[in-house]
Amino acid sequence: MTEWVQLRIKATMEQVEAAENALLALGSVSVTLQDDADQPILEPELGTTPIWDHTMIIGLFDAGVDTRELDEQFPLMFAAEGGTGQLDCKWEQVEDKDWVRAWMDTYKPMQFGPRLWICPSWCEPPEPTAVNLMLDPGLAFGTGTHPTTALCLQYLDQQVEGNELIVDYGCGSGILGIAALLLGADRMIGVDIDPQALAATKDNAGRNQIDSSRYDVFMPKDTPAVEADITVANILAGPLQELAPEMARLTRSGGKLALSGLLHHQAEEVIARYSEWFVMDLPKQIEDWVIISGIRK
Repeated sequence: MTEWVQLRIKATMEQVEAAENALLALGSVSVTLQDDADQPILEPELGTTPIWDHTMIIGLFDAGVDTRELDEQFPLMFAAEGGTGQLDCKWEQVEDKDWVRAWMDTYKPMQFGPRLWICPSWCEPPEPTAVNLMLDPGLAFGTGTHPTTALCLQYLDQQVEGNELIVDYGCGSGILGIAALLLGADRMIGVDIDPQALAATKDNAGRNQIDSSRYDVFMPKDTPAVEADITVANILAGPLQELAPEMARLTRSGGKLALSGLLHHQAEEVIARYSEWFVMDLPKQIEDWVIISGIRK
C-alpha cells in the first residue's frame, strides 16, 4: 500500500486560494479544506462557494517527497500565487491502512420505510425481494446517511403509489428520483446546477437497470414545463424560498410536494412562503432536520 504524508496549514479566508494553488503546483495529490474555528456555513447563497474565516488546508503527498525541500518551496510558491502573511504549517504521517476498504466499510445497506432499501453497489441486498436501490457512494451528492435524505426517502416510500411523474429538484446522485422510479413511479425529471450531479444521476439510474426513456436530467434553465405528481427538493432553506414559484410551476394541481434540507427553526418561514401555492402540513423531524410537505392548490 502507498504511504502518505500530509501538510496541515492554518489559513485565513484570504489566504486559502493561494495556499491551495501552491500545494497543487508542488505536487499535492489532493487538497482538503476544513472549518478550523467551528463556523458552520448552512446557508450559502446560490452560485457561491463560501470559505470559513479560519480554514485548515490539508495537502496530501506521497511519503517519498522531500519535506524539507517542500518547506522551502511552499512559502515561495504561496507568494507567487499572490498569498500574503504567515502560515502555520505542520507535517504529519498518515496512518498506513487500506483507505478504500476502510471507506467502503462505513457504508452499509439502510432501510427507509416498509419497502425501500439503499444498498452500496458492492453489497448484497439484505432483502432481495424488497425495493433495493443500488448506489455508488463514491459519486457523493447524497447517499441516504443524512437525516434530510432519510426523511425524503421515507416520504417517497409512503407516497409513491405507481405511475407518477416525479421532479427531483437538486437531484445530486439521483437517489430520490431513482428511489421513486423503483417504487413504481413512471418517469422522473432530475434538475441540478452541477453537471457532475447530472452525470451521477445517469450513472446510478443505469446501475439500477432503469431504462433511459423513464428519466431525464436538466440544468435549471433548461427544465421543461411539466406537471409533476410529486415534486421533491432536498436543498437548503434559502434556495427553497427563492425557488417557491418554480416548485409551484412544476407541480400539478393536487400534486404532492416534499421539501427538506431544513433545520427545524427554518420550517415556519418556508411553510409561510409555500402556502401561497400549497396546502402545507406540519413538519416531520429527525435530529435537528425536518421535512415539510403539502398539496398543490
